[in-house]
Amino acid sequence: MSIAAQDETPGACAGRAIRSEAQIDAIRRHVDELSQGAAFKGSHRSQQFLRYIIEKTLAGSVEGVKERTIGVELFQKSPTYDTGQDAIVRVTASDVRRRLLQHYGRYGDASAFQIHLPPGSYLPEIEVYSELAVPEKESASGEEAGKAASGDENRLVAESEVASFQSYIHIIWARWWLWGAVAGALLMALAVFVGYRLIAAKPTAALPPWSVILRSGHGTQVITSDPNVEELQELTGRNISVSDYANHRYIPDEDTLSAQQKQFYSYYQHADNAAAVDMPLVVSIARLVPPDFPIRIRSARSLHIADLQSDDNLILIGSPRSNPWVGIFEDQLDFRLVFHPELNQEIIENLHPKSGEQVRYLPTARGFATGESFALVALVHNQDHSGRVLLLAGASGEGTEAAGRMVTDREHLLRLLSDCGVPTAGPIPDFELLLQLRTLAGSPGTVDMIACHVFADRKFR
Repeated sequence: MSIAAQDETPGACAGRAIRSEAQIDAIRRHVDELSQGAAFKGSHRSQQFLRYIIEKTLAGSVEGVKERTIGVELFQKSPTYDTGQDAIVRVTASDVRRRLLQHYGRYGDASAFQIHLPPGSYLPEIEVYSELAVPEKESASGEEAGKAASGDENRLVAESEVASFQSYIHIIWARWWLWGAVAGALLMALAVFVGYRLIAAKPTAALPPWSVILRSGHGTQVITSDPNVEELQELTGRNISVSDYANHRYIPDEDTLSAQQKQFYSYYQHADNAAAVDMPLVVSIARLVPPDFPIRIRSARSLHIADLQSDDNLILIGSPRSNPWVGIFEDQLDFRLVFHPELNQEIIENLHPKSGEQVRYLPTARGFATGESFALVALVHNQDHSGRVLLLAGASGEGTEAAGRMVTDREHLLRLLSDCGVPTAGPIPDFELLLQLRTLAGSPGTVDMIACHVFADRKFR
């Protein structure tokens, strides 16, 4: 049973679905458990946001769950603040959605309620599907009317059990399937776009790394990231190795999962759509491709290890967390993106720091937040093969977007190559560029190169 439906006000739904203070108290206790649990630990702002929208929903205060109202009442913004420039409400809502998925992915089978925050909305849906949500028998008046009312309430609660966790899964599946279909359609459109070569090659293609990646005699594969496998690692708390990814073992210890948990994770086992930041980057790369040049756009999930064992040049988009194939080439990197469990995010480790460089670079902003982050651009070899590999990876989606912008813009690319001492003609050595960027609510701002390593003496086939 959904307490808040899209076509009804929260007050009306709550009033019909919850008929006692005991049930309302049970929901509040559930929110307390969420706030104190591992998924929401360390994020006071997300805890506050969750409590706010639940209380407004239970009270039927529809106007209290609008972006501006939340910004003013919860985050003490000015009543006239610019919601287009200040995305604190949208960013926090996105974080709450992720944390709710993480919690129910682990403990949903033992939960009396499921709270879901639909994308683009601040009105929560509360699923009541367990007898655990039934309050103990309320004080009876002794009158038959009171017994009848109690019987009706128990019947309504019993009927609510029909709306089981499976129905919740169907809601998630349907929404994600739609997003996956849209992303798939965009990838197909991009592939057709590249296939017809409607855009002539730009001068940027004559500069490294493009002069190497788009060289004649070699085909090129563009490998987009897999945001679903990144989300799955977040939910399970386990890293997926290159070997497991190649063998489609996306869920560790699957035999230990309950039937409901398997249902919840079933979407992530089959989903195959690229991250939103990958699409503009693929378009930018397509504009550099000369006419009749053989290039393929592939998703990381569709790839097999044999696809990498060729003389094709490769462009891998995303960090090892979102594109595990990057792990195959990590032994050639000085700068490595590594997941830090305590910080719950990827950081940059510098294996061979030069003078003035740090051993570790720690982002201060996760995805869709404001702060500092990092990205990597690396040109390496596909060992035992004649192809080269271009890695475009960020500690967040904004970082990957920034890396793509820098190397597909001629002016920025020339400056990077000059500052790093990478030759623009003759044999092109392997190199790594470490970028630092400021992010503002989901968008990369200023980007600077803070370190570069050139491997002029590296010998490969």
